[in-house]
Amino acid sequence: MINKKRLIKLLQELIHIDSQNPPGDEAKIADFTREYLRAIGLKVKIYQFKKGRPNVVAHLSGAKFSHSLLITPHLDTVPAGRNWKYDPFAGVIERGRIYGLGATDCKVNLASALEAIRSIKEDGRVLDYDLIFAATADEECGSDLGLIPLLKKGILKPSAAVVLDADDFEIIVAQKGLMHIKVKIEGSRAHGAYPDRGVNAIDIALNAIKEIKHSVWPYASNKYLKPPTINVGTIRGGDKVNVVADWCEFELDFRFLPGTSAGEILKKTKNIIAKSAKKSKIEIEGIQQPYEISPDHSLVRSLVSAMRKNRLRPRVSGSEGATVITFFQHKGIPAVATGFGCDGCAHSTNEFVTIGNLWKGANVLEDFLRHYHWKK
Repeated sequence: MINKKRLIKLLQELIHIDSQNPPGDEAKIADFTREYLRAIGLKVKIYQFKKGRPNVVAHLSGAKFSHSLLITPHLDTVPAGRNWKYDPFAGVIERGRIYGLGATDCKVNLASALEAIRSIKEDGRVLDYDLIFAATADEECGSDLGLIPLLKKGILKPSAAVVLDADDFEIIVAQKGLMHIKVKIEGSRAHGAYPDRGVNAIDIALNAIKEIKHSVWPYASNKYLKPPTINVGTIRGGDKVNVVADWCEFELDFRFLPGTSAGEILKKTKNIIAKSAKKSKIEIEGIQQPYEISPDHSLVRSLVSAMRKNRLRPRVSGSEGATVITFFQHKGIPAVATGFGCDGCAHSTNEFVTIGNLWKGANVLEDFLRHYHWKK
């Protein structure tokens, strides 16, 4: 049974620990998590891909060994920033809210998972599967020191996964892909009084951007996601106001739906740039493929059932932004994301989570873990 008083204290203890990223140092919170899990009888290992950036992986053996389930929150937070009403590391409780850096993103999920596992151990319940718990580093800066190498190196090889990093009991079953590219345009320098003697790279870039933004980009609609988007994130060019700019570079952020590939988008973008500029270069800064899983998958059905049992209305939905669930598809591992934070609080000044979300989240997670049955 979930112990509410103990759960609240646990979240406050986690908030007390500084795990801001950047600069990036999860050592103290990883040590706390490791010792907590060891104290309740789990086998725990630390995996570190850079000094001071540990990942905590624990196992709880089940009655059967044919399949396993991973649950994974992250350890790091964004920087606190300024203008907090409360000390961001105090875990102040006021009017049913617990304030602190990471309260919603994502220490509420870490605390709920630890308490749920502890409750299962205390009750002597043996699960029908092997439970893997991974509290990871570096999520706020791309997961290159956390979940990505844990999966690539085969340290984590679950049959299925639940990422604990969402708000208000949302169950994420679809996610947009992203592609970030940098476009470099080369022109010809001349005196600003005689622009006809040069080739203005900024003008070329503006024309290319206009065509990219107004082109038709075919896509298959998805009931959980909005249409694809293109954002011009940065643009720089030229050296001086009275000189024809012989260089310009800009960065594009593409968000695209399942059924569309990054390769298709890149090919069309290259063709548009080539029509506008005689000399150009495109650099790929990052690609993350879109993701979707059937809402009838056993992961989704089990989460929906656990939420309804706790008198909650589950929200099966999609993510416009990038979460780590997409990394599992490269290994053929079905995954969803859910979580118990408060909508709009992540990365905010005076971040908080309600005690109600914390309490209900731990109960939902415990119920889900107790009754989950693996089905392909």
